[in-house]
Amino acid sequence: MPEVRLVGPNGEQVGIVSIGDALKLAQEADLDLVEVAATARPPVCKLMDYGKFKYESAMKAREARRNQAYTIIKEIKLRPKIDPHDYETKKGHVVRFLKAGDKVKVTIMFRGREQSRPELGFRLLQRLAEDVTDLGFVESQPKQDGRNMIMVIGPHKKKAEAKAEKAAARTRRDEESAERETPVDTAVADEASAPQE
Repeated sequence: MPEVRLVGPNGEQVGIVSIGDALKLAQEADLDLVEVAATARPPVCKLMDYGKFKYESAMKAREARRNQAYTIIKEIKLRPKIDPHDYETKKGHVVRFLKAGDKVKVTIMFRGREQSRPELGFRLLQRLAEDVTDLGFVESQPKQDGRNMIMVIGPHKKKAEAKAEKAAARTRRDEESAERETPVDTAVADEASAPQE
C-alpha cells in the first residue's frame, strides 16, 4: 500500500502518510513500524519498540494463564451392590471433590449377571445426585457405556472461588491459633523480676 494511517509511539494520531515517510519517521525515532490493522483502508501502522511489545504481550499471556483455573474431572467407581458404609465413604470423596470445584465422573461397574439389572445402577446414581445436590448438579445424565454406567456431576462453585474460600479459611484458622496461644503469666514474670532478699 502506498499510504498508511500512522499512530505515534504514545498513541497519538499522526495521520495518513506515505509508506516512505512512515519508515523515515520510524528510523529517526529509532523505533519499528508495525502494522496493527491490516484490513483497514488505509492500513493502520504504529511506531513502537517491537521487541518490548512482544515481551509485554508474552508477560500478559503468562499472567492470564497463571490466573486461569483448570477444572479437573475426578472419577469415583462404585458397584451396584455397594455396602452402605462404603457408599458413605465414596460420597464423602465426591463431596470433597465438589467443594474443591472439580467435576466428578461417577462410574458404576457391572459384572456378570448384574448387567441385566441396569436399574440398580441408575437408582444408585440418582441417590448420589440427590445426596450432593447442595454442592453440585448433574451435568450429564446416567447412561450405559458397555459394562459401565456413567454420570458426571459438576460443582456449583467455580475452581477459583473454591481456592479463594479455602485460602480465607486457612487465614482465619491461622489467626485463631495465634490468639489461642497462652500469654506468659504476668504474676510469675513479676516474681522473677523482683529483687531477692
